[in-house]
Amino acid sequence: MIRILTSGESHGRGLLGILEGMPAGLEITAAYIDTQLKRRQQGYGRGGRMKIEDDRIEIISGIRFGKTIGSPVGVLLWNKDWENWKDQMTVEPGEVTKKTTVPRPGHADLAGIQKYGFDDTRPVIERSSARETAMRVALGTIARRLLEEFGITIASHVVQIGDVWADEALANSIRSRSLDEISRLSDSSEVRTLDEETGEKMMEAIRTAQQSGDSLGGVFEVHVDGLPAGLGSYTHWDKKLDGILAQHICSIHAIKGFEIGDAFHNAGMRGSEVHDAIYHDIDRGYYRKTNRSGGLEGGVTTGERLILRAAMKPIPTLARPLPSVDIHTHEEVSAHRERTDSCSVPAASIVGEAMTALALVNPFLEKFGGDSVDEIRRHWATRNS
Repeated sequence: MIRILTSGESHGRGLLGILEGMPAGLEITAAYIDTQLKRRQQGYGRGGRMKIEDDRIEIISGIRFGKTIGSPVGVLLWNKDWENWKDQMTVEPGEVTKKTTVPRPGHADLAGIQKYGFDDTRPVIERSSARETAMRVALGTIARRLLEEFGITIASHVVQIGDVWADEALANSIRSRSLDEISRLSDSSEVRTLDEETGEKMMEAIRTAQQSGDSLGGVFEVHVDGLPAGLGSYTHWDKKLDGILAQHICSIHAIKGFEIGDAFHNAGMRGSEVHDAIYHDIDRGYYRKTNRSGGLEGGVTTGERLILRAAMKPIPTLARPLPSVDIHTHEEVSAHRERTDSCSVPAASIVGEAMTALALVNPFLEKFGGDSVDEIRRHWATRNS
């Protein structure tokens, strides 16, 4: 089964990632991973850091002549901003000359120093930074490639930024469009929304927040096509795909809400208005005319499109900081300011795609797995014949 491990600090020398358990024979290139990394760096409302970094992955192990060899895949992503932080982020012994002592409300700063006993929030700032998600995108892209070999595709789009929502009728129509179209439209938008007029309103909301030194959150949606029925399990709590997906998506920085299909809307409806009636056809087999469940029933895929939504809170680093307390003097002061984005919802949707791939790949391998891609193809062909 596939596991990932990431290491590194936001302003350290770089990020290190290891992906273990990938079957042999999967074609993967650094260029393909870089394409996904580039998508993560886009989006209206990103801060100055994205002007510094030009993320390009360096593969150091686990791949030979463009194919996985069954051993752990090791990758590196160097931080260009390291040049500006060498003195503060050196790994060599020495004394800290500049301590950061005012935690930011809404960030991991205070909880981190309470947990580890630091007298400086810098170690917490560095590891809790969303910079770490760049490595998750890199590793998730490898999992994504494996799923693509079997016709499983992933796309995302933004449905809300601040108080600006995508048109409900448009959002509903999106669910019947191809994922290629969704990706094409969202990738062409600076806020990754599917309607130009809504996109303009979202960007105006971001500009207004920036002018007042504030930040905005929002909601994005991830769609997955090509999933066979039967991934996941209803027999054990920890194998329910609902829970696996929730853990992966909610592990993304600043994600505070998650739903499958129209879960929160459905909670206020009657059962007869919510559940997807079942039909049967000789050619199609079992099918549903609606997909209000979002592609999951009982923790198991139904064969319909998987639809996930995630809510991201506004970024806690503000140009006009909230009140906080110096951890040394306990004096009330303004919170620490760190270079940041004013809105990262578009970027978070790309991270959401990567984490969705990582959530799905193990249930997929549990059902169809093998030591090589060719072996998986044989299992796939047998079970789908």
